[in-house]
Amino acid sequence: MVTSVPLRDGRSIPAIGFGVYKVDDDAAETAVGLALDAGYRHVDTAEMYGNETGVGKAIRASRLDRDDVFVTTKVWNDHQGRDATLRAFDESLARLGLDAVDLYLIHWPAAANDRYVETWRTLVELRESGRARSVGVSNFQVPHLERIIGETGEVPAVNQVERHPWLPQRDLIAFHEQHGIVTEAWSPLGRGRLIEEPVLTGIADAHGVSVAQVLVRWNVQQGVVVLPKSVTPSRIRSNRDVDGFVLSDDDLAGIASLESGQRTGSHPDSVS
Repeated sequence: MVTSVPLRDGRSIPAIGFGVYKVDDDAAETAVGLALDAGYRHVDTAEMYGNETGVGKAIRASRLDRDDVFVTTKVWNDHQGRDATLRAFDESLARLGLDAVDLYLIHWPAAANDRYVETWRTLVELRESGRARSVGVSNFQVPHLERIIGETGEVPAVNQVERHPWLPQRDLIAFHEQHGIVTEAWSPLGRGRLIEEPVLTGIADAHGVSVAQVLVRWNVQQGVVVLPKSVTPSRIRSNRDVDGFVLSDDDLAGIASLESGQRTGSHPDSVS
């Protein structure tokens, strides 16, 4: 079982992370503590989530060595542009109570504002300072990636995007593979809407696992970093427990048949 994925900058990222979107500060502190106890070593938060303080408290309370926990946060759309991004980054570090983050992302391209190239240059500057150990983007499509690479010569380590069987992002992943960009999947369960999908329940029953475990395994087996989210202790544990089975070619073909292009979140072109 692959437990980490190499990044183009020579570092690596744990293959299964813990997501905390729509979890408030206090609940995030509890959930992240449970996740770290369950063996997660990768936590994904964001300025916009409003829970960086709780995440930081949980990391400190765990007494794990700082280098053993991979921490990601993101700059929000309103804070793009060099000066605003630098301020937002400092504020995120202060809330987290950390001297550096492992990965800093542009949350959305927000292309209508036309600040994402300048913001990307700023993230590269933060990487060079050592305070953001790796840098990348989130919700970027191929034209956004082509532009930042073309104008700066710097390739993101990661692009974090919505990915699940309805939206496998094949063309985007092909571009990532050509350029050495790691794909990271948010909403791997389709915000829970895939849990009752008959193809998936059949595969899960055949392996004696949950649909959530099938979807985590589906991503990891394809080299995609995945961010399952739960605040339920049993699900926090089981979502990470995907070592005991392998999806067959028939399983993968069944999952591939579900592709529809349906999103459960916003389209990147609609977010400003």
